[in-house]
Amino acid sequence: RGLVTFVSDIFGTEYMHLFTCSSFDGNPKNDCNEGVLEWVKKELICELPIWEGDKIFFKLLDKDVPFFSLKLVYNGDKLISHEIEF
Repeated sequence: RGLVTFVSDIFGTEYMHLFTCSSFDGNPKNDCNEGVLEWVKKELICELPIWEGDKIFFKLLDKDVPFFSLKLVYNGDKLISHEIEF
């Protein structure tokens, strides 16, 4: 569904590939160093303490945009710019 490029003055550049699926069976495995994995209702995602750029790509996924490339530039933990290509 999308490609997200994170550019950071602290963490370096990282790439994330976004996929969606229409169904899933089972439980997420908790082998993540970023916190406990859990299912969250879509309408509650932006109420969570997430990065500002995450809110951008979650909105694109919710609007059912078929494919996008999003570049997010951070200075520390502050989003200073973003660019979207469809």
